[in-house]
Amino acid sequence: KMYSIDQTPQPIPVSSVTRQGSVVKISVATIDGSYEGTLSADGKSINGTWTQGGHPLSLTLLRATPETAWATPDAPKPPTPMAADANPGVEVATIKPGKPDTPGKAFTMRGRDVITINTTLNDLITEAYGLHARQIIGIQTWMDTDKYDLTIEADVPGAPSFAQSKVMIQKLLADRFQLKFHHEKKELSAYVLVLGKGEPKLTKSEAGDSGHPSLFFSGLGTLPARNSTIEEFAGVMQQAVLDRPVVDQTGIKGRWDFTLKWTPDESQFIGLRPPGSMLPPPKDDAPPDLFTAIQQQLGLKLVAEKTAVDVIVIDHVEKPSPN
Repeated sequence: KMYSIDQTPQPIPVSSVTRQGSVVKISVATIDGSYEGTLSADGKSINGTWTQGGHPLSLTLLRATPETAWATPDAPKPPTPMAADANPGVEVATIKPGKPDTPGKAFTMRGRDVITINTTLNDLITEAYGLHARQIIGIQTWMDTDKYDLTIEADVPGAPSFAQSKVMIQKLLADRFQLKFHHEKKELSAYVLVLGKGEPKLTKSEAGDSGHPSLFFSGLGTLPARNSTIEEFAGVMQQAVLDRPVVDQTGIKGRWDFTLKWTPDESQFIGLRPPGSMLPPPKDDAPPDLFTAIQQQLGLKLVAEKTAVDVIVIDHVEKPSPN
């Protein structure tokens, strides 16, 4: 196990540790981390490099003694999940202005709170309803420029599931933004996710339906997915990576663990990069492009085509009053 003691007492599982002669290699797949170093002759240190998300960092490990060892923290107790049949509302919510010139955004959960950082109304709608921005019709300019930091506390006990967190955001949008809309079908340029030629290369998650999905990028082009459905994976790809909707037509059910690594092109991650910024040139040992990576690493296929997708048409919306 690995601990990031100054950040969280939650242990991080180590995938493998190998030693060949004096060369020690450690892999931490959950956070896309790896370490390779040389063990000293006296066995008291390893001099090497830690790499995470493609970024190397020189790191020397020293064997701890009873006098120098940090206390291993107790792992926090997992939060009590919200009842599966609960339909959470909003007990209290705060909406504060975000930082308009800061790139990036975040959605997270803490206890029974849903928290967003630097999110526009378009971001909130796409998250709440599982849409791409192109599936929202009738957008006003401020919906894509004004940024907000939100904290939404549920009105029922327990930590909400991923689906329940979306319900909470939907109810906040209706109450504080006075959002009203209707659904239509429209043919759009989209990406369709389908089965590849062989069996999918996915590992069944041990967490099951009771656990939260984890779909957080550890660098542009590296996505460790844990306890995720394919539909949730498609949603993250359309919201954060691609320039058009992604429609899941794989028919794959259940929750899975996998890691996808690819080399992004300039059409990807537009919303997570500073305006006008360019991606660094790929290294000689860089992973393949996204379409090849999905086939090779997941056994799935991403196909560009026009297809009928659900869109929402904005009938009414208002700016919220900050608090």
